This record gives sequence, structure tokens and C-alpha cells, in this order.
Amino acid sequence: MMEATKKSAEEFLQLIKKARQGKFKVYIGMSAGVGKTYRMLQEAHALLKNGIDVRIGYIETHNRPETHALLEGLPLIPRRRLFYKGKELEELDVQAVISLRPEVVIIDELAHTNIEGSKNLKRWQDVTDILDAGINVISAVNIQHIESLNEEVKAITGVEVKERIPDSVLARADEVVNIDLTADELISRLKEGKIYEPAKIERALLNFFKGEHILQLRELALKEVASQVERKVETEVTRTNAGKRERFLACISSNDKTARTVIRKTARLANYYNSKWYVLYVQTPAERPDRIALDKQRHLINNFKLATELGAEIIKTESAHIALTIMQQCEERKATTICIGKPHLRLWKVILATNVFNELLKKLSASDIDLVILS
Repeated sequence: MMEATKKSAEEFLQLIKKARQGKFKVYIGMSAGVGKTYRMLQEAHALLKNGIDVRIGYIETHNRPETHALLEGLPLIPRRRLFYKGKELEELDVQAVISLRPEVVIIDELAHTNIEGSKNLKRWQDVTDILDAGINVISAVNIQHIESLNEEVKAITGVEVKERIPDSVLARADEVVNIDLTADELISRLKEGKIYEPAKIERALLNFFKGEHILQLRELALKEVASQVERKVETEVTRTNAGKRERFLACISSNDKTARTVIRKTARLANYYNSKWYVLYVQTPAERPDRIALDKQRHLINNFKLATELGAEIIKTESAHIALTIMQQCEERKATTICIGKPHLRLWKVILATNVFNELLKKLSASDIDLVILS
């Protein structure tokens, strides 16, 4: 009884906290130049015209004339000036935004890394502080900056994007809007000099702005926004015939070279189903800290950090019986799906040669839990 009362109180507290937070709208695009900043400024003018106190916290026009022209008439919050390596640079002034308390603030480039010496490492953390202060935020990000899509984007473009935002940032958004262009329209804008300066155009055409790359990135952007809408339907629309709630358990090991892929793909699944998910690491006697190599320890720590950033709960346990432990954790956490990396051998060989895998399959056959093998 006491436990139920405590849970009810915690849920009510979360509702109160959510009510006090600012609303968050994010524009997503498949690449630079699709018009996210332009659309945000258009919206700012519309809000201002309707009597809303909207201000520009940080905008990056990239010297695009038509975008820069839209700044006229919009109230700006002065940027914070910092000196870094002998240069004067500008950043979003978070404290000024919170002190002025506009109804809506426009903050561009959500994945931006702040200058050394700033309160927060990333701009999305600045936005979180502003939302927590009860101020509404409109922001923008490109699809390649979403953490769980990092490897997919790298596979498409051959470029590893360094500036990324956790999926949990998008999950917090009250509204996610896709800004879309066809591949031909985007390439035309690039060649006309409307996206990058002339010196960068040729290189861009060989990377992100290849026709086939744009199509694949466009597909990712459309799927991401559709997933966010699906999640809102699941959480906000009352369903009378709701089925079972999915819960995912991603299993990794210190020897697993595909662990980061397993983590990211499980995060995508969990995000799609708006589900709770876990990352399980079973430490066998052979993997005790005094026996495991330092590089493997570092990989594990980095994988735990990635999983936490993507919203997982980490489960680290010691056992010599991996399959049994996995099943026990499934029962404890009410997991509906186990996610593992694709075995390097053919599946039938693994079943014959790997006792752990064989034992896990036997136990799963007697349960209502699904097994997903991620490539």
C-alpha cells in the first residue's frame, strides 16, 4: 500500500514538473540548406504579429541574404562574448534569456558545441536549462546529428558527424516538424551558392549532397518525424484496446565489437515504441577487472556512457551463467524483446558451437519473449 502511494506521489510530482516546463518545438532537416532557420524566423514574425513576446536567442544565417533579411524587426537577445585562443567569439547567453523571460525564444543549431569555459558543453544542454525555467523554445537540428543515427549516417555518407544530440532531447519535444526538399531542389540551391560559399560547393557535392545520399538522408528524416508523431499518439491519445507494452533488453559483452551498433539500434526500437529499455552486461569470472584488458574496460565504459545518453538503464551483474542471467533479468524487468549482435558465424553453426546461445534459445522457446539479432 505504501509503495503504491509513493509511486502515485512521484507520478503526480512529474506531472507538476512537466507543467512548469517550457514547450519545445524542433525543426528537423535532412541536411544544411533545407530552410530550417528560414522557417523559424518566419514563425517568429507570425508570433510577434499575434502579440507573443518572442525573441532571438541565437540564430545562424550563414550569410544567406533571404534568411538574414528576416531578422529585421525581430528583438534580439545580445550574445555572450568570450575570448578563446586569442579570438573574440559569441555564444548564446543562457542567463540573459532566463532573466528576460520571453514567452518564446528562437535558438538555432541545437547540436552546437559551446566554447570552452561555457557553463554547458553543448547547446542542447543550454536549451534544457531554458525549458526547465519555463520558457518556450523553438530550435532546429539536422538528421545526421541524432546520436542513434550516427552509424547509419556514416554508412550513407562516409562521414562521421562529431556533434550529436542524445535521442532523449528529441523525445522531450512537444512538436517535431520536418523541413523537406527534393534532392534536385537542394542540389540546385547548393550550386546557386545559397547554402555554402563557392569554395565549399564542390566538396559538398561529393559528400552529403550526392543525389543518392540526399535521398537516404531524406528517408531518415521522414522516418524520424513519423516516429516522433507515433510516440505522441501512443502517449497522448487514449487507447481502449492497448496491447502489451514493449520493453527491450540489449545484451552486450566486453568482446562484442558490435556493442555500439546494438545499443544504437535498440535505442531506435525503443524510441519507435516509446518503450523503456535496458543494456545488460554480464561479467563472467574471466572478465573480472583484474583479468580484463584495459582497452576492453574503456570500451565498456564508453558503451555504458552512450547507452545512458540514449536513455537506457544500465544493468551490470556478475555471473558464470549468462543465458540464465539474461532470462532472470527479462523476468525482473518485464522485458518483451532481447536484442543481441549478429553472430559472426552462420546461425546454425553458432547454435551448435555456442552453449550460451543454444541455452538462451531453449529458454526463450518456453517463454513469450522475442529475440532480435541486429546486423
